[in-house]
Amino acid sequence: MQRPSPSRVTIALCTRNGADHLEEQLASYVAQTHDAWDLWVSDDGSTDATRDLIDRFAARHGEGRTIRMVAGPQQGLAMNFLSLLCHPDLPAQPVALSDQDDVWHPEKLALGLAGLSGPGPRLYGAQSIHTDATLTPTGGSHGGDAPSFGNALVQNIVSGHSAMLDAEALALVRRAGVPQGIPYHDWWLYQLVSGAGGTVVVRSDRVVLYRQHGGNAMGSHQGINARMARVAQVFGRAYGSWIAANTDALRAVSPLLTPETRAILKGLYEHPPRPGPARARAFARHGLHRQGYLGTMVLYMAVLAGRV
Repeated sequence: MQRPSPSRVTIALCTRNGADHLEEQLASYVAQTHDAWDLWVSDDGSTDATRDLIDRFAARHGEGRTIRMVAGPQQGLAMNFLSLLCHPDLPAQPVALSDQDDVWHPEKLALGLAGLSGPGPRLYGAQSIHTDATLTPTGGSHGGDAPSFGNALVQNIVSGHSAMLDAEALALVRRAGVPQGIPYHDWWLYQLVSGAGGTVVVRSDRVVLYRQHGGNAMGSHQGINARMARVAQVFGRAYGSWIAANTDALRAVSPLLTPETRAILKGLYEHPPRPGPARARAFARHGLHRQGYLGTMVLYMAVLAGRV
C-alpha cells in the first residue's frame, strides 16, 4: 500500500457511461492548484468510451502519480463509491469524491484540504454553481445550519460532488465496510462521521460546476419546484424507507459510534413509525431536525402521520 501523506489526495472518481462530459472533468483535475493528487476510478460497467478516455488520460498525466481503474460492483452509485473507498489497496490519505460530469474549480482540492485541517475524523463539504448541460450557470447551492447527527439522520447536507475525507474519516469508513441498502453514499458519510463523534465541515465556497443534463443521479435541490418536490418526498414512502435503511446500517456498526449516538438510535428503534405523538416526541427529545423551520415542520407532520 502507498505510504500516506497529509498533503497528497486521492481523487475517487466513479464512472458509468460518462464519456459525453468526462474529458472536461478530467481536465479540471490537471488545473488544480494543489497538484499532489492520485486518481482512482471505479467504472461500473461502461459500454461507451469512458474507459478509453481514462486510459488516454493516464498515459498523458500519469507521471509521478498513481492513476488506477478498478471494476465497480454494478449495484448503483452509492455502492460504487463505497466499494471504492473500501478497496483494500486505496492509499490511507485524504480522499476527494468526484462525479463524472462536473467541472472543478482550480482551488477545490486546496480549499478542501484547508477544511480538513484539525482533529479527525473529518468530513468536508462545500457548495456548487449549478449549470445546464453546456456549463451555463443557472443558480447555486447555499450553506445552511450547522451540521449535526440530529440533522444527518433525516437530511443530507454534504454533497458528494464536493465531499472530502481526511485519512481518519477514510479509516472509519473502511472499518464500517459497505452497508447494503442505503440510498446515498454522501448521506451515509455524513451520518457515519457525525455519529462517530467526528467533525463535519460544510463551507460556503462554491467549488464545483454542477452540471444538470437530465441524466444526473441526484439533481439540484434549488428552485421552488425542487423545494416543493422535497416537501412531497418527506411524505412519500421512499423517504421513510431511506430513514429505516440508514438507521439499520448505523445500528449494525454501533461499536464505532458514540454512546450518545447509540442512545438516539435505541430511542428511535423503540418508537417505530406509526401515527401518533410517541415517535415525534422521540425525534424532538433527540434533536432531529431538517434545515430551516419549514423543513423541520414538514418532517414532524410526516412523523405524526406515521410516514417516517
